[in-house]
Amino acid sequence: MTWVEAQEERNRRLLRARDAIDVHYRERLDVPRLARIALMGRAHFIREFKAAFGETPHRYLQRRRVERAMYLLRWTDRTVTDVCMEVGFTSLGTFTRTFGEIVGESPTRYRAGADRPDGFVPGSFTMRWTRPSG
Repeated sequence: MTWVEAQEERNRRLLRARDAIDVHYRERLDVPRLARIALMGRAHFIREFKAAFGETPHRYLQRRRVERAMYLLRWTDRTVTDVCMEVGFTSLGTFTRTFGEIVGESPTRYRAGADRPDGFVPGSFTMRWTRPSG
């Protein structure tokens, strides 16, 4: 197998793990399970995932959950606790802290700002998209 073929195979395995997160974000997913999907050891998987996607598998999972929570908070009347459990968090405190870290405001405050124009992008997302890579 050439180096290029090995890299393509590595990328395919990492994409399978990322796809598993995207599809099963509500479920209890842990790094060992994701590493098995990618056919890698735990530590190696974490390093390779971060190198490929810019964040650890755990943080990627949290961000996917928060993105779904943002939608539910904006477009449904479900309580913050219901949204927290629906997207896969098991602790309201962890959900609120993680939501705040990623979005830049609490879930309740985010919901209160739902009357913003549809084009609103939280500052933390803008900072991430515009930060220099490297």
